[in-house]
Amino acid sequence: MITAVDTNILLDVFHLDKQYGSPSRDALRDAYDRGAILVCDVVYAELVPAFKDRDTLDGALREIGARSSPIDTEIAFEAGLRLMRYRQAGGPRDRIITDFLIGAHAMVSADAFLTRDRGFYETYFPELGIN
Repeated sequence: MITAVDTNILLDVFHLDKQYGSPSRDALRDAYDRGAILVCDVVYAELVPAFKDRDTLDGALREIGARSSPIDTEIAFEAGLRLMRYRQAGGPRDRIITDFLIGAHAMVSADAFLTRDRGFYETYFPELGIN
């Protein structure tokens, strides 16, 4: 099984979040035990400010067994469609294209998606297997 992982889970684990660190670590470990862990380009970019340099970030991702997975035009197009539907339905502007790129990447590239933002992704990406 391939699991795409959202930024919030990785930040919980890498920065030992007091509230979410332990459950996020356990969920990430379960995903690893079931198969591959994917991190899309957008998640990678969102992680950059949390690390002192690229080597440290890459090392942290290697340590958890994550591999990067690019966003191609199929994923980008799907993200754009979902964003358009969201806005047409009156969705507030607090969601930006990155949220939709992460969801579309998980939908196209993985069997499951690990996130703490369940409500948003269950609503706008109902076909995702959210853990």
